Amino acid sequence: MSILFSTKNLPALVGLLCAGVALSPTLAAEDSETPNFGPTGSTAWLTDRPTGDDFLAPERAVPPLSGPGPVFSIPERPYTPNGVGRQPTYRIADLTNPILQDWTKERMKKANDEVLAGKVPFITREKCMSTGVPGFLVYSRVQPYHFYHAKDKIVIVNELNTQIRHIYLNVEHSKDLKPSWYGESVGRWEGDELVVDTIGTHDRSFVDNYRTPHTDKIHVVERFKMIEGGKTLQVTITVTDPGAFTTPWTGVQRFRRVEDRPMIENLCELSNDSFFENDITRFPQDNSPDF
Repeated sequence: MSILFSTKNLPALVGLLCAGVALSPTLAAEDSETPNFGPTGSTAWLTDRPTGDDFLAPERAVPPLSGPGPVFSIPERPYTPNGVGRQPTYRIADLTNPILQDWTKERMKKANDEVLAGKVPFITREKCMSTGVPGFLVYSRVQPYHFYHAKDKIVIVNELNTQIRHIYLNVEHSKDLKPSWYGESVGRWEGDELVVDTIGTHDRSFVDNYRTPHTDKIHVVERFKMIEGGKTLQVTITVTDPGAFTTPWTGVQRFRRVEDRPMIENLCELSNDSFFENDITRFPQDNSPDF
């Protein structure tokens, strides 16, 4: 089964993942001292709070960290998602966050103004778009994340829209890397912590659900660590992008462990049609007939 993780067999891997097939436990990391975030085909991770599609401030990490943090809603109108017993709201980004450069503030203010005018804001998952990094970690609140370990790679699947990331272990970054949605993620173990370094992400994605832009110079370091006796998976991110941010900043995401939750099929096709009437991006379209 480990052959499925080779690049040449990527379509086969994706087919298995989309079909909800539980991968063999033999894909677990061979080092017994290395944590396995997906020891069985039914181990999954869900965001552990109502607003799990937002990053937490660095002081919420375990142990607490200091320094600048991610963008949040304006204090007078905090974000409220569906399903928490209160009137849901759309996000309005707090542009006073000192991490933002002027051009990012201008672009985000336009998005804020549209929300204040009654329009529905753009959210990546509603277009079936790839998330980029670190947006992958705040893509959904309800659908779980699954981890599949191999000797030289870890595959992470966000069940919503079958978003897939590949983390290559103990290798150097490629030279002359062509920018892509997820860039190139290389990882290493530091004790019981998985450290993932990502570069090569193009500028078409957002770092969060506040529509915070970035450039293709973005560099993200994620540190995955199980805490609370393995019940919680904490991911601490550090984002550096001299083209978009005034300084490196830190955010935190947490997932709670759930068992007996095999992956199910959840597909979504890219489209230029949008139920929510936002038109932030257009995809190539061929209008010639097929026959």
